[in-house]
Amino acid sequence: MEAFYNKARQAYVEWSALELSKRLGYLRRLRHVIVDNLDRIVDEIQSSTGKTPVEALTADIFTVLDGIYHLEKHTARALKTQKVPTPVVLMGKRSYIEYRPRGVVLIIAPWNFPFQLSLLPTLTAIAAGNTVILKPSEITPRVGDLIIDLMEKAGFPRCVVQVVQGGKEVGAALVEGRPDYIFFTGSVQTGKLIQAKAAENLIPTTLELGGKDPMIVCADANIARAVAGALWGGFNNCGQVCMSVERLLVHNDIYTTFVDQLVQQVGELTQGVGCDADLGAMTHRGQAELVGAQIHDALKQGARLLTGLEPDKWNLEDSLAIAPMVLVNITPSMRIWHEETFGPVLPVMVYDDEKTAVALANDSNYGLNASVWSQDMKQAQRIASRLITGSVVINDVMISVANPNLPFGGVKESGLGRYHGDVGLQSFCHQTAVVVDRGRKTKELAWYPYAGKYEGFYQLSRGLFGRKPRAKQLGSAFLHFILRKHS
Repeated sequence: MEAFYNKARQAYVEWSALELSKRLGYLRRLRHVIVDNLDRIVDEIQSSTGKTPVEALTADIFTVLDGIYHLEKHTARALKTQKVPTPVVLMGKRSYIEYRPRGVVLIIAPWNFPFQLSLLPTLTAIAAGNTVILKPSEITPRVGDLIIDLMEKAGFPRCVVQVVQGGKEVGAALVEGRPDYIFFTGSVQTGKLIQAKAAENLIPTTLELGGKDPMIVCADANIARAVAGALWGGFNNCGQVCMSVERLLVHNDIYTTFVDQLVQQVGELTQGVGCDADLGAMTHRGQAELVGAQIHDALKQGARLLTGLEPDKWNLEDSLAIAPMVLVNITPSMRIWHEETFGPVLPVMVYDDEKTAVALANDSNYGLNASVWSQDMKQAQRIASRLITGSVVINDVMISVANPNLPFGGVKESGLGRYHGDVGLQSFCHQTAVVVDRGRKTKELAWYPYAGKYEGFYQLSRGLFGRKPRAKQLGSAFLHFILRKHS
């Protein structure tokens, strides 16, 4: 892996020194190249993942195009040298913050959104002046090859972005190569291993990990909208979304009506590969088998399957297009309630009061996303403010990640750090604090010698930070006096 890092560091010298407007020019050309190759990209994503054409276009490609456009418009402002106030004791000096690229960024991407979750962090990193080594998932390698081909068509300089294909052993070797920053999207287990290894060399990381996202449906919710939201939030990308609805909490007053409508509308969904299909297939068999084990555990403990087939009836050798499932009679002890489920499953639990709903929603090792459904905005915002999560959506689901102005990330085992928004750009930079003095005075008040200064600083502390209303004004006046005296 040393050769990849050597090339990345060599490319970094020129790329980081390039004017920001020119770096963004490459991103703009890439945006045009992507639009010119939409059909090819959709076909590659669909064949690699099993998702529907609509989902390939909207969730993977459109999100990337919107993200690039955001970077073009906002990078200069987000990374502009930031002037900050200078306290009165440093009177006469200037203070500011500079955002400087970190160096070589290692990005390890997942298979569920192989285009979006590879390109967006990569482009954010290089917009900030870094070079990138990208390891796509070994499950969707052709999308990684497609990405580098598109970047070559956009004219990016060599080795600004390098794609390295391979499995876990390749990822481990790249981490051992001591990048300047690691951005990982994937499982909690792998994220912890990367974090532990990075800590040995104090390499900063951003970890975008799993979720077990709750959807709380209040008694006064617009039932028709909430049912439609649950369907899309639970079954989008065949449930293989870290932000998908995985714990559906419905108030007792509307539970029966809600579940009846949910079951009815599940039966109206179409599954296939055409442009009009609602659901596609799961991406790989191992993940389908894991979902099957969670379903088995729930059924064994008394859950009921209202739609779809029991795992014993799946034929994974012929197809990974698993029919969407609605599960009821759920209890918190079931694996399906507390383990992340990357599959088309909606476990539904009834609740009686707001306090119980919040407690059930927060009873998780994860905290990535949540949604609250109510026509009472005060109630919805009150519940939302009590949820321990990286993002909350009211009367909608999952869409916070689609707003590039918002920071995205989780709490608890859902990850560390944020990307998207200004903070996402700044996370790929060192923040350098700078204080400037013109150098005209011979020495500073706080420098040696200390003789005769204690009483002055004592009175200054009382004057600036004391309780009396005019204390700060008096403190400032006293400071000016002693500055003149000792200048």
